[in-house]
Amino acid sequence: MTYEIYIDSLFLVNFVMNFYLLMLMNRGVRRTATRRRLMGGALIGALFYCFSLILPYVPALLKLAMGTGIAGVCMVKWVFRPVDIKSCFKLTEILIGYSFLMGGALLFIMRYLQGITDLIPGAAAVVGAGGMLYLLFSYLMERRKREPHTFCKVTLVKDDLCVCITALVDTGNHLTEPISGKPVSVVAPQVMERLWPEGVPEFYRAVPYHSVGCAHGILKGYEIPEMKIEAEGVLSTLHHVYLGVGEHKISAGDNYEMILHPKLMG
Repeated sequence: MTYEIYIDSLFLVNFVMNFYLLMLMNRGVRRTATRRRLMGGALIGALFYCFSLILPYVPALLKLAMGTGIAGVCMVKWVFRPVDIKSCFKLTEILIGYSFLMGGALLFIMRYLQGITDLIPGAAAVVGAGGMLYLLFSYLMERRKREPHTFCKVTLVKDDLCVCITALVDTGNHLTEPISGKPVSVVAPQVMERLWPEGVPEFYRAVPYHSVGCAHGILKGYEIPEMKIEAEGVLSTLHHVYLGVGEHKISAGDNYEMILHPKLMG
């Protein structure tokens, strides 16, 4: 039996589907990859896939490994720049999981909506259905991100000091530094004492806020060089982040020492 493959159509479909997958993953693991890196990763995946198909005398399992496993590692390495091998394999595992989810949903659509897809050319139907799935999954992810009471591990880095704390992601936190507009997370006073054992600097940014019982208040805001956020097994690194200092404990039971701004989670 002979099959005729249009490599240009196959490349285009694979590139677009990879782009959908990487954008979904970027949302899911709360990363901040640029559009250029996402497109570059999609291009790498499409090239690997098409190259694996045209290799002669190569077993099908090896072609599958090249088109998924090796391509996935290269895509993750290019797009998300993981800090170590463990993070790279973790992200690759997540990417493959997203691929199976998207692929299963795509097969369902193409099979049970065959009357519609018969009216549209094959490549366009796949790309269009993939776009619909991307919008659906993006909507579900946004709803999930709005759920309250999500906890994560945060490491605050200043000079040679690293302070590890537990943070509550609060969707009601809308604090921003008024000049730069950057999001502000609130920490307990003891966290600042650990960051500045020699004494908290006198210079600070005034961060206005309002809450129940306080119509107009001011938090002292301080910029730190680096913050690392670990959520769902994935590590994200942010630079030049603002912290607002609360006057009292922010958790009655000492369950967390920071109220993290939701925008810092991607």
